[in-house]
Amino acid sequence: MSGSSINSERLLGHLRELGDIGRDADGRLVRLAASDNEKLGRDRVSSWMRDAGLEVAVDRIGNILGIWKPAHGTVVADTPLMLGSHIDTVINAGIYDGCYGVLSGLEVIETLNSEGFVPVRPIVVCAFTNEEGVRYAPDMMGSLVYAGGLDVDEALATVGTDGTVLGQELVRIGYAGRHEPGFLKPHAYIELHIEQGPVLEREGIPVGAVENLQGISWQRVTIEGDANHAGTTPISMRRDAGLAAARVITFLRARAEASNTAMVATVGCMTFEPNAINVIPSKATFTVDLRDPDDDRLQAEEAALARFLKTVATQEQVLITSERLARFQPVTFDRDIVALVERAAAARNLKSRRMTSGAGHDAQMIATIAPSAMIFVPSIGGISHNPKEFTRDADLVAGANILLDVVRELTSSKQ
Repeated sequence: MSGSSINSERLLGHLRELGDIGRDADGRLVRLAASDNEKLGRDRVSSWMRDAGLEVAVDRIGNILGIWKPAHGTVVADTPLMLGSHIDTVINAGIYDGCYGVLSGLEVIETLNSEGFVPVRPIVVCAFTNEEGVRYAPDMMGSLVYAGGLDVDEALATVGTDGTVLGQELVRIGYAGRHEPGFLKPHAYIELHIEQGPVLEREGIPVGAVENLQGISWQRVTIEGDANHAGTTPISMRRDAGLAAARVITFLRARAEASNTAMVATVGCMTFEPNAINVIPSKATFTVDLRDPDDDRLQAEEAALARFLKTVATQEQVLITSERLARFQPVTFDRDIVALVERAAAARNLKSRRMTSGAGHDAQMIATIAPSAMIFVPSIGGISHNPKEFTRDADLVAGANILLDVVRELTSSKQ
C-alpha cells in the first residue's frame, strides 16, 4: 500500500508558521473562533489552499473548504473524500491540536497532485469553525451545523462569552460564506489528530486507529444556600453551598475511581458567591463533564449524579438545580476505514493499536452523515490545550504518510 511520502519540510513549516499566528502580547497562542487572531490564521490557510490549486469555498457558518478536482484526468464520482479538523484554539494553546489535521490534509493533496495522481472523486480539506467552543458554545459547532445537527441561523445567533454574536463576527472578519453548510456531502471523512492523551507514548506505538469516541455530557449545577458569618454560625446551623459543591466533586471522583470502565468525570469551572473569605457561600455554580464510550453507562452516570444531587439537597438543606449544556452520543467509526488505517501502518512497518478517543472531535459530527474514522499520533506526556503540547516531528510525518496512503486507497477506485 505504501508508496511515496509527503513533503515533511513543507508540512512542518506550515505547522510552525501557523503556530506563530495569533500570539498575544505575552506570547500566548490565542486564536479564538471568529476573532481577529483567527482571521489571520484563516487568511493564511486559505492562501495555502489557493497556492495548492484548490478551489476555496466558505459556508454560512464559516467552515473553509479547499476542494481539489484535478484539471487532468476524469473525476467519476461526485461525492468527495473529506479530510480536516480545525484551526481555532483554546487560550494559551499548543500548535498541533486541530491544525495538524487541516495542514496534513492539505499536504496530502499537494503530494498527490505533484505525483500526477488522478483521484476518482474530489478530495476536500476542511477547517471547521469553532471546534473548541471557548468563545461560543457548543464546541464542534461548525461540523455540527455541517452535519445538520444544529440550525445554521440558530448557531449564527449564538452570543459569545465576550457578548459578541457569532454571525456578526464572521461578517466582520470576512468569513460569512454564501454556501449552505453541508452543500458537499462527503463520501467519507478522515481526521488526523494528535492523541491529546498518554496512551500511544506510554506503549511506544506511533499510530492509533481510532475505532470509537466517548459520549459527552455537560451540565451546569447551581447550589443555593445562605450567606452567613464564618465565625459566629455553628456548623450544625449552616446551609453551606460550598460544602455541598465539594461533596458533589468528591462523589464524582469516587465514582470514576470505583469504575472498571473508561468513564471519567470532571468539574472544570466553579464560582462561589459572595466569594469572601469570612462568609459562608450562599451560592455555588459549577460544571460537570461526564464521558463514557458506552451510552448506557453514560446515562447511568447521569442518573447517579441526579440522585446524589437530591440527597445532598436534603442533607445540606440547600436548593440544587441543574442545566444541560451539551450532550453528544458515543460514536463508532467505520470499521472498514479503521482496518484500512491499520493496514496502512503495517505497510510502512509501523505498529498501531485500536483505541477510543477521550476528546470530542469534528469527526464525531461528520460520522452522522458519512463513514468516518480518525488517526492518532502520540502526544508527549499526554499534554494538550497547553503550550507544552508536543509531538515529535517523526511521528507527525508518519501520521501524515498514513493519511496519504489511506486517501490514495479510498480515491483510487469508485467505492
